Amino acid sequence: MNNEVFEKALAVVNNRRVKAVQENDERISEINAKIPQIREINNELFNTGKELMKLIGSKTPDISDRIERLKKDNLEAQAMARSILTSNGYPSDYLDMHYTCPECGDTGYKNGCYCECLRKLCGKLCADELNKNARLTLSSFETFSLSYYKGEEYDIMSRILDFCVKYAENFSPSSESVFMSGDTGLGKTHLSLAIANKVLEKGYSVIYDSVINILRNIEKENFSREHSSEMIDAVMDAELLILDDLGTEYETPFYNSTVYNIINTRLNSGKPTIISTNLGFDGISGRYDARIVSRIAAVYKYLEFRGEDVRLQKRRNEN
Repeated sequence: MNNEVFEKALAVVNNRRVKAVQENDERISEINAKIPQIREINNELFNTGKELMKLIGSKTPDISDRIERLKKDNLEAQAMARSILTSNGYPSDYLDMHYTCPECGDTGYKNGCYCECLRKLCGKLCADELNKNARLTLSSFETFSLSYYKGEEYDIMSRILDFCVKYAENFSPSSESVFMSGDTGLGKTHLSLAIANKVLEKGYSVIYDSVINILRNIEKENFSREHSSEMIDAVMDAELLILDDLGTEYETPFYNSTVYNIINTRLNSGKPTIISTNLGFDGISGRYDARIVSRIAAVYKYLEFRGEDVRLQKRRNEN
């Protein structure tokens, strides 16, 4: 895990905790001012809590009954406070601490290990860093025009657009993987970027890049003196990975095995991947190991883009 990313994530988690404490203090002050009876109960809870701590830490014999009675009194007081809150129009948990992550109490750690919230935040920050140079802001569903497609091609592309919009709207880390195939200039990159934008807006971690760029970075890390794994870890951990232009990379044993490793590992862990390529299944079959083709054909949703290169049509219209 990259130290800089980890420190940033930990700072975010700590800020969440500080905010949760501040907001809880504000709620307590509000209720103490509006409902004096709650203030009295809170004072009682504070005092019994102190007494419990003293008894538990003391060596006084035969105090178990006293401890149990104090615990019972404490629970009854809490129940009374909740009842009074609801009778005054407040949620019963209004005075509870509301952490962003209840599992770790916004500490980033659970049972001596990194909490899942910290891991996810690190993945998102790492993905954001990797996506800085991507064209994520250049495409949206609103700017995708079906006017460049005619007849049967229009019907096909209309269904593809509808699928992509719904995919983005309903995205979850367990969404299906998607294989976009078709000639250049038909909108594969546009729609995959539009999906990335919507999924990022939902707060998920997304990595978008060309296959060749991702493979070069993994290769560079793998054969460097430090033998880093930052890139491959980010690719494997991202909640959505979008691999653009599969098939444009050089054919090498390392690249082919890495492509298979990415596809296979993410499928095994149930994480969605979107692949776009100018190659059809015949081209993929002739280029890659049968294991890659088999996994894509069996599991991925296949979208075959049809039509005439939109960029060529635009140039003709401009002349």
